[in-house]
Amino acid sequence: MSTRRPHRVATRRPVRPGAPAPDTLTTVDLDEEGWLLSAATGRPVRADRLTRYLAERLVPPARATDIIVYVHGWRTGPDSAVRSAQRLLALMDRQRTARAALYPGLRERYVPWTVVVRWPSSSLITPGGYGKIRKRAHAMSAPGSGYAPHVLGHLLGYLHTERGDPADRTLRTRGGQYLHLVGHSFGGRFLCEAVGRAADTEKGGTLGWSTTAHPSRPFTVDTLTVLQMAAPTEAFTSLFERLRPGPLGHTSPVGGPLVFTHSRHDRATGFWHLVRERKPGIGHSGMRLTRAGAGLAPNDVWTTRLLRADTPYPHTSLDHAFVNIDASWRYRSTRINPVGAHSDFYHPETAHLLLSLADHSRPGRP
Repeated sequence: MSTRRPHRVATRRPVRPGAPAPDTLTTVDLDEEGWLLSAATGRPVRADRLTRYLAERLVPPARATDIIVYVHGWRTGPDSAVRSAQRLLALMDRQRTARAALYPGLRERYVPWTVVVRWPSSSLITPGGYGKIRKRAHAMSAPGSGYAPHVLGHLLGYLHTERGDPADRTLRTRGGQYLHLVGHSFGGRFLCEAVGRAADTEKGGTLGWSTTAHPSRPFTVDTLTVLQMAAPTEAFTSLFERLRPGPLGHTSPVGGPLVFTHSRHDRATGFWHLVRERKPGIGHSGMRLTRAGAGLAPNDVWTTRLLRADTPYPHTSLDHAFVNIDASWRYRSTRINPVGAHSDFYHPETAHLLLSLADHSRPGRP
């Protein structure tokens, strides 16, 4: 492993009024090669101590019912990553408080605990800066050289083993927690790679989704949502083909839908991505399958609109292997913003989508 420079440990800023309590969130940090950094020293964690480090770092409170792993996107520093996650959690809390009837599966108790994965994504807000981080994100995930999928896969496998089977002990003990992945921009690349490489664990339950699992791969992730993903529209035909279900179900540890928002007002994954990769990104045009696989055809990608915060999502609109969410009406930003709607997802409607996915994951739903 190459020599790395010491990593500056970010100072945590005070939580603003109305934000989630401090014990609802923790952080893990990756370097430019995707390797895990110690929060105490800022130096790489030894490979033989990964599990021990995660066991010390990832300790959700006993009252937590859902674990959210959040990976930020482009141009987000360490402190900004924490604030971004807090902002989403606050939106979800307000949405659930104001419209509890929309989420009957969360009525008894819903206490999320969030792991924020931070990585070096800073650059100029220019097409060149976008290209720089695109190359870095690829290098951090590339087979044989990038460690991010290995480290995150290790993290996901650890979380799954510790949380147990939520279908058996729903909302009662630490062993009955749901696992949701949320990524933004390039962070979605890391999540998709990590899911594909997550370690085998004991068999889990089917929860509220109809998607079946291959006998050799258990369920690990209950939902995966990527906001404005910075990857080619055809990435799941090539780069992430392992996430496509086979004839017997998912061969990756996924138990629910893979959901992707997109907006035609996203310039970063629109024009800038088009220049770099000769095709728009998922965050601009949605994902698509260009050829049929053993267990999934191109028309098996479901498409729907981002719904208003007071409109319930039918179970049938989310219960698919892949779901494109057209958010163009809400994710708009301004014309003077060079990246357009790329980061314009802090809305009650986004919270509504995430809560609806958590709600439909529960046994007995719909």
